[in-house]
Amino acid sequence: MSEHTPRRVVIAPDKFKGSLTAVEAAEAIGAGVRDALPDADVSLCPVADGGEGTLDVLLAAGGTRVDLRVRGPLDEPVDAWYVTLDGTAYIESARACGIEHVTPSSDVALAAHTYGVGELIADALGRGATQIVLTVGGTASTDGGSGMLQALGARITDADGAPVGLGGGALADVAAVDLTRPRALLGDARVRVATDVTNPLHGPDGAAAIFGPQKGARPQEIELLGAALRTWADALGFADRPSAGAGGGISGGAMAALDATAESGFDLVVELTGVAEAVRGADLVITGEGSLDAQSLAGKAPAGIAAIARRHGARVAAIAGRVALGADELAEAGITASVALADHAPSVEVAVRDAAALLRKHAADLVRTVS
Repeated sequence: MSEHTPRRVVIAPDKFKGSLTAVEAAEAIGAGVRDALPDADVSLCPVADGGEGTLDVLLAAGGTRVDLRVRGPLDEPVDAWYVTLDGTAYIESARACGIEHVTPSSDVALAAHTYGVGELIADALGRGATQIVLTVGGTASTDGGSGMLQALGARITDADGAPVGLGGGALADVAAVDLTRPRALLGDARVRVATDVTNPLHGPDGAAAIFGPQKGARPQEIELLGAALRTWADALGFADRPSAGAGGGISGGAMAALDATAESGFDLVVELTGVAEAVRGADLVITGEGSLDAQSLAGKAPAGIAAIARRHGARVAAIAGRVALGADELAEAGITASVALADHAPSVEVAVRDAAALLRKHAADLVRTVS
């Protein structure tokens, strides 16, 4: 090796959505690096930002998968799972109530609920979890976490003392909430919500207004759900705050009823997988994801990895399905070299289909270039 050849390389990509998990991407990039630098010390550290794909990363870090059939967002059963690691249960809300389980419509926007999320939490607590980390992206629901709390034993009633049904639309009738059973079930366990969304529970930037349309809500449903979430917050005695609107308000329900804290999903994954320690002493760090764009610079994994690498004096390169950032933007984020698979494939479809092989080839080319 020359004095400029990387001797210690850390591979830390996020998922390539629709193509490869972060684990699969790391394996492909790592193979390419070893092709080019057979004597290098290569560490695979797949990462996530707390959203889709986080559980796969935690499994790779030594977690245990727990499968459970739960109540889906429209009551039909769905097969969900979560991961336990060192006494903590990592639960992706979308496994139970994800938008992929429904066809978005105005009726669905009002009816979808989070009951299955509560069933996952209850199961984890029953197995002795002392901490719950809840990721909240990609849900079909806008129920403020009310279904989740009902599954944990909350009693939610209307002005006549009758139980209120499931779904965001039903929250308009809420008059009182008894949280005795959920809090007893939780005991001393801690709840942390992984999200980079800062929207409040209700109002013009709230869960219904901002995320309702993608779940099928039209203007009239958005107005109804927004008012219902305000009624829900009042019944909980909850003073709205940033990030409460994440996951259709699951975050707010967890804050109000379970004393949850909202934290950066990326920071949580970094803490739990030890990637920051792996980067210490590295000569080169390679990160990436499906699309390296402006959103990547706003709390997503590649920017976070680049920031960690810069603190330790490591060079950073990126490999992505597509790169929509200019050289100056990349340099400002600390990324000194990049390659886009879409630039080396006859079509986007081929780039997605052959992502693993392309990653291996162009990772090898990339490390030769930065060397």
